[in-house]
Amino acid sequence: MKLKHTLVALSALMAASPALAAEGEITVWADATRQPAVEAFQADHPEIKGNLVVDDGSSGASGTFQTKIGLADQAGEGWPDVVFSTQNNDAAWTSKETNGVQPFAQVLNEGFLDQAFLDGFTPGALDPVTIDGKVYGLRNDLAPVLFWYNKTLLEQFGYEAPKTWEAYQALGDKLAAEHPGYFLGAIGDSFEGPYVYYWSGQAPIFQVEGDTFKSDTSHPDAVKVSALIDHMVANKTLTLDSLFGASFVASADKLVAIPGAAWYAGALFQNPGGVNAKAGDWVAAEPLYWEGKDKVTGNVGGGVWYASSHTASPEAVKTFLQYIVSNEKTAGTGGLPAYKVAADAWLEAQASSGFYAGDFKAAISTAAASVWNGWGYPSFSPETAWAKVITPGLAAGKTMAELSAEWQQEMKNEAQVVGYTVD
Repeated sequence: MKLKHTLVALSALMAASPALAAEGEITVWADATRQPAVEAFQADHPEIKGNLVVDDGSSGASGTFQTKIGLADQAGEGWPDVVFSTQNNDAAWTSKETNGVQPFAQVLNEGFLDQAFLDGFTPGALDPVTIDGKVYGLRNDLAPVLFWYNKTLLEQFGYEAPKTWEAYQALGDKLAAEHPGYFLGAIGDSFEGPYVYYWSGQAPIFQVEGDTFKSDTSHPDAVKVSALIDHMVANKTLTLDSLFGASFVASADKLVAIPGAAWYAGALFQNPGGVNAKAGDWVAAEPLYWEGKDKVTGNVGGGVWYASSHTASPEAVKTFLQYIVSNEKTAGTGGLPAYKVAADAWLEAQASSGFYAGDFKAAISTAAASVWNGWGYPSFSPETAWAKVITPGLAAGKTMAELSAEWQQEMKNEAQVVGYTVD
């Protein structure tokens, strides 16, 4: 697919401070969602000229970041100074030399950034971008899965909010029988299935140990997730529409509840082009859990900022990185910031706004501390295999039970292509 990249000059070159006279310009690759944050940095730091190249942020595991860096490696020039990616697994390849070219990602915890600054991240936030003790990126936001439900509709129907996945499925049966057309979630994008349902279910379908990749869709924990999806797709309480597609938006008033990431707060519920919820209707509740299992949850993204090892402007890059992840105006860009001071401020603002019913702060905090640590971060995403096998398969009327083996094989094939040993 031919990608269009728009170069946006954020300001004219201004008089640089003496400290930045020789290195006062940086090029940033990021998606449109991050553009206001980059512009805020430019406004607060006019001594640094920032050039923003707007791309898709590797959304949907498009591979844009890796493809463009590969081209720069071949040309021996054209590397950006900073990159934002929506994917948590880019550290696996940005940390490695490619065809004799040094790794793209700058190691951040060996003198590049102060350890005191790095210690300000929420515990565990940097785990996905840490390899052999080296930190290769900074998390933009945390994206734990919690359970969102419409309090007004549940009370109107006389239903209680579920706390377990079993109760969630049972609620789907009641809803299908008594209020057809109302629904409890979406599975039409490539991220919901793997990250919301399978990750939350501790399904061992995407694991990596060293250079070995493992996937087992026949494991009991994976099978029960597949059965839940099949059951709820069949009774039409799980839609195959994309969360951000016209069909979903048109039916948003029929959405009763949905398991999903912390960033749904801004991207979905408080988005005029999404659910466009009314204040007081929705509750952010603690994650659903499987009966008899650990109370863990999944994670949907939480983008990462990378510094280039090729940069000629290290001081400007340091200034940018620290600002973009910790400043309350820019941190998290709509979701729960990964940097703790900014996260605390975001939680307080959301809780005090009164937009959400229930204990918003407690629910988000519980979810953030409950992400299952058995998920892997190899140099490819489960989303591509899902989009190739599951999305068209479900649309054609097949079930997860029928498609799981093919999905597993596709993930293993992708693992082999990028150099993993497959177990």
